[in-house]
Amino acid sequence: MSEFLHRLPEFLGNHLILSLAFIGALVALAVVEAQRFTRGYSALTPAGLTQLINRDDALLIDLSSQQDFEKGHIPGARLVAPSQFDPENKELAKARELPVAVVCRTGQASARAARRLKQAGFSKVYWLDGGVNGWQQAQMPLARGRGQGKAAARG
Repeated sequence: MSEFLHRLPEFLGNHLILSLAFIGALVALAVVEAQRFTRGYSALTPAGLTQLINRDDALLIDLSSQQDFEKGHIPGARLVAPSQFDPENKELAKARELPVAVVCRTGQASARAARRLKQAGFSKVYWLDGGVNGWQQAQMPLARGRGQGKAAARG
């Protein structure tokens, strides 16, 4: 170990670009992890979402289009059009203390919606990483048709 530490400055001097790239990657990784840790909402895998629904009776909000929702959605999901999604809505606000999971087709819109829910004071906020597409890839079941319709808070 002492020989390694003795030769480290020589290696860093001889491979400056490689060393700087490594330090840059390390800093970027640290920043991303710090942001993930402090953002206040969590990404879930399909298995994690299943656990959340079964154990904690989470409210599941689907931000897909009506057409996509009818083609296939996670059982128990409630459809809310992205243009109608409002964390301050009085029906949704009733669920402020409940676990709330947000899904969309790919996971991009639901991550933004999760951020908005957290900013609005929701305490337990989750989003499905990979969205309904990731759910399907994990070979999880989909419901077809209108399903639950518009989101309403449970309490």
